[in-house]
Amino acid sequence: MEILSCHSAPCCHVVNLRRKLVEKCSSSHHSKLSAARKPRVLCVIINSKWETLRYSNLDPFCLKNLGQNQVSRSFNALQGSQDVIGGEEGVRNVTERGESKPRVLIPGLPDESNGDYGALISSCFWEWKPKLNVHYKKSGSENVNSPPVLFLPGFGVGSFHYEKQLKDLGRDFRVWAVDFLGQGMSLPSEDPTPRSEGGISEGENFVWGFGDETEPWANNLVYSIDLWQDQVRYFIEEVIREPVYIAGNSLGGYVALYFAACNPHLVKGVTLLNATPFWGFLPNPIRSPRLARMFPWTGTFPLPTSVRKLTEIVWQKISDPRSIGDVLEQVYADHSTNVDKVFSQILETTQHPAAAASFASIMFAPQGQLSFKEALSRCQMNNIPICLMYGKEDPWVKPVWGLKVKKQLPEAPYYEISPAGHCPHDEVPEVVNYLLRGWIRNLESRGSVALPLLDGPDGIQYDIARDLEFDREGSRKSVRVHFFGSRFSSWNRISSFIKSRFKDMRIKSQ
Repeated sequence: MEILSCHSAPCCHVVNLRRKLVEKCSSSHHSKLSAARKPRVLCVIINSKWETLRYSNLDPFCLKNLGQNQVSRSFNALQGSQDVIGGEEGVRNVTERGESKPRVLIPGLPDESNGDYGALISSCFWEWKPKLNVHYKKSGSENVNSPPVLFLPGFGVGSFHYEKQLKDLGRDFRVWAVDFLGQGMSLPSEDPTPRSEGGISEGENFVWGFGDETEPWANNLVYSIDLWQDQVRYFIEEVIREPVYIAGNSLGGYVALYFAACNPHLVKGVTLLNATPFWGFLPNPIRSPRLARMFPWTGTFPLPTSVRKLTEIVWQKISDPRSIGDVLEQVYADHSTNVDKVFSQILETTQHPAAAASFASIMFAPQGQLSFKEALSRCQMNNIPICLMYGKEDPWVKPVWGLKVKKQLPEAPYYEISPAGHCPHDEVPEVVNYLLRGWIRNLESRGSVALPLLDGPDGIQYDIARDLEFDREGSRKSVRVHFFGSRFSSWNRISSFIKSRFKDMRIKSQ
């Protein structure tokens, strides 16, 4: 099937085509139509390809009473401006109204088997400070007039987790993805606390950061959320050199929001992908100085003797390949997703000699100066556009956290994706790329291009549910996306859930 690439809902051509089909059928076969009839699929041959349109209350015999040329002209007018397979129905809350759910055909990822390799990805290093080299990947450098997009990774992963965005979105935008210091390939290249050979017993596993003296470059080094916020600021100022659209998953979502709250002049918009709403266990010394003094160690180097043994025990457990596999199985809702590459790159990172001590520094680092809610309020005060995309089946950041953000920011587009877990950008990248691409185009056009799944500015008030379909590795996949409008409320969600349950019960009883 030919893939259509724009992002608005059914245009006048589809509406007119549907109206003509229904009117034609009503005049000649009125008795054969029933309001209770299930939606049918009408197939039309256009340019020797089969295209499908889904309509409510429409029988295939209607095609006989309408000239095929008329159908072809109307459908051809759709191409280049739409990607919705459906009629004018369903552009309001389908769960409340119980209407048919139009399907949306979206582009798949670049298919290397067909010679489409997507955008070229480059792997680079940037020296931020002496001995602190930041690894990052980039694509789409040739798109000089396109918006820049920066991706921030979650805990335990790196820029490799965004390769599906780099390859796909790099065809339209300039895209970067960084590794936070202390993670991925941004781990130090030297031991921050070197030990003399005489201090190492025979057979001891040699790891960095467990010595007794800190190198000058590592003084006061803590892998904290404040460090990462500074890292992102300097990266944008020195490498990208202009304001960006910034997107983050899990920990990366918190850092993205925190960064935007502190540096609104460097941000064009923020996308939260199952963002964790909290980070850090120890109190921030600026926010709570008295409480912070109760904790003698806050992630600096070297690790205290009392922490080293605990770190060795915990690290041995979490870096075990079976533990890594168990975590990936837990956070990916669709277990058919190929995570072999993610698994191997996480495992490779755990084998770095600085990985264990870096993990301990991250775990004992203090909280940020701003809470998630405070950062959100600052972004709201500075009118920073925010888009929410959350996997519904996330076992860690449950949908309730995304809905709490939506409640605080009623005008922010909120897309709930199912089935998808904690990492929707990697599990259903086709959907996330489609939504993100459409959201950026909506902002860049100042609203003249509608948000994904909507047919105009009025649609943002309402809830919409659509099935998004795409091709992956020779098979057709389908994912449900629920858009929550600005009139969203907790009661509306509960009411919709109850109504849908009662409807299911009625159907089963018939």
